[in-house]
Amino acid sequence: MSGGHWDYIQYRFTDVIEDIEKLIKQNGKLKTNEELKDSGWKDVDWYEKYPEDKYHYKFTPDIIKEFKEAIPIIKKSQVYIQRIDWLLSGDDGEQTFLERLGQDLKKEGL
Repeated sequence: MSGGHWDYIQYRFTDVIEDIEKLIKQNGKLKTNEELKDSGWKDVDWYEKYPEDKYHYKFTPDIIKEFKEAIPIIKKSQVYIQRIDWLLSGDDGEQTFLERLGQDLKKEGL
């Protein structure tokens, strides 16, 4: 199976989903020592002057709610792009497209 009608953009959706899930998980929490170390030019003096930078950005509950609602929408979009990609690339026929679309949506709980 080759696909590629849209240069495999559907696989980038996984990165988006994982990033949103990470933002939800880290929301307002203290950064790990590794994260603080990876921040580049910020040193101990910086964090003493700006202690709020020791924490991940804190989104409001309304924003987190929207992030959570976005995840299944993005997953559903990813499934549709994948299935349409294979149809347009000639990997699937119309009947197979419909069957696999239904199977993939069901597998993802969508």
